[in-house]
Amino acid sequence: MFSKFILTIFTAVSVFTFAACNSQNAQTTSSEVKRYELNGKIISVDPQKREATIQHDEIKGYMPAMTMAFPFGKKDVWALRELKAGDKIGADLVIESDQSYYLEGVSISQSRDASGETAMPVELDDEKIGAEVPNFALTNQDDKRIAFNDFRGKYLLTTFIYVRCPLPDYCPLMSIRFSDLEKQIKSSPDLSNKVRLLSITFDPKNDTPKVLKTYGTGYLSKETKPNFDIWQLATGSEQEIKDVATYFGLNSTPDGTQIIHNLRTAVISPEGKIIKIYSGNEWKPADILNDIKK
Repeated sequence: MFSKFILTIFTAVSVFTFAACNSQNAQTTSSEVKRYELNGKIISVDPQKREATIQHDEIKGYMPAMTMAFPFGKKDVWALRELKAGDKIGADLVIESDQSYYLEGVSISQSRDASGETAMPVELDDEKIGAEVPNFALTNQDDKRIAFNDFRGKYLLTTFIYVRCPLPDYCPLMSIRFSDLEKQIKSSPDLSNKVRLLSITFDPKNDTPKVLKTYGTGYLSKETKPNFDIWQLATGSEQEIKDVATYFGLNSTPDGTQIIHNLRTAVISPEGKIIKIYSGNEWKPADILNDIKK
């Protein structure tokens, strides 16, 4: 499973590099800047990194259609404040002589609001800190019913994923991080008795308990027979998933074979209260463990 995602990343990078070196439509002089027309749909925006992940159409003469992150030029940082998931944009992809690249001349060709789609709501994490989490009921990878109150007395780390997610720095990265946490927790007598992990799918139609078990097994430690004592994966009915996702601020919108979504990872105390919510992918396992130690 992990090697598949690494291969996906390598392939995307290889396509980008090969196209940059061999495009018939590009200028052949290495000292010249090259520009290509880009059109696509915003998947996510990261103002801090000054970039956006875009599902773009074929860039004629340069690269095939794919989903990847693009940095924005200095003159177009304004767009990062305006753009949201689902917006359709046009821009020039600028390739410098050193093969660095960025978007320039960004224009919003259609916003989610203008197209009649429902915009993703603003995330208000601070309002949840200290709140007691409702006793949401779900179904785990063994097709057994579980509930949040089952984890009382232990720290619970919960995140959201869907198995078919194609973006390496989204769901696959969350599962890699949880896999790393599972190994650290399992190897520590202290942590193994007081910390549990829970990954919740927001694609219950496709992510059945059997699918989740296969998916989770691919990420679990290879040294011993995989088990789900520390890290469980869960699904539920459409309404059950909607309820828990809405509570934690997980937003998702179907888009063809993909799902446009944000990221949410929560740290919950043994008393069932929210300690912290991470809204992106910047956190590391060490950050989570530090939250528990505080």
